[in-house]
Amino acid sequence: MVEEPRPEPAVASPASDGDPQGDQSIAAKAEDDGLDESDASAPPPAFAALRAEPEVEEFVSMLSSFEHEPPFRPRRNPARLWTAAAATFALAVAALIGAVSYFGMPDWLPVAHPTFGAAPSDLALSFPPERQDRRTLPNGTEYFGASGTVTNVGKEVRTVPPILIVLRDGKDRIVYTWNVTPPKETLAPGESVTINEAVTDVPRDAKIAEIGWKPD
Repeated sequence: MVEEPRPEPAVASPASDGDPQGDQSIAAKAEDDGLDESDASAPPPAFAALRAEPEVEEFVSMLSSFEHEPPFRPRRNPARLWTAAAATFALAVAALIGAVSYFGMPDWLPVAHPTFGAAPSDLALSFPPERQDRRTLPNGTEYFGASGTVTNVGKEVRTVPPILIVLRDGKDRIVYTWNVTPPKETLAPGESVTINEAVTDVPRDAKIAEIGWKPD
């Protein structure tokens, strides 16, 4: 008895990319799992919720601002700032020196001021100590008198400025001052003028007399 050949079992071949039956089986499996084909490319729900948070969107916006243009100001050059400050200080000092040279030193500055002015050109001032009189009068009044001369030793006419008399105490402190106007405003070359000045009610502690030109 001759045995008939048995039929070989059919082997299922994998569905090709273009096989409609394979696509249908995948779609059917997706329907069985409760998923839609449109959800295959969508991000997971957790990531979608994260992007929906306003804080995340603000942070992403800040990152984008850093990408396109820096939010910081450029750093200033310290050397340029120091140069500008030095130039400003130099201009202020120059202006102050010019003002002092033109107007003189203010009285409110805590610096030593000269008691007398500079001697005018060609004018000689002479008040000898032996011609100064300091005494107390019989009625108790304190008296001081001085006599001197101003001489033009030059070759041109000179204007005679005011004279300043200063009285100091035993500690060299100024206790009394007054101005003296010369009897003549100008002096010709070689001409002299005599000045006699006296004052009463001077302080009792006035011991020393100084006479010079009044400062400007």
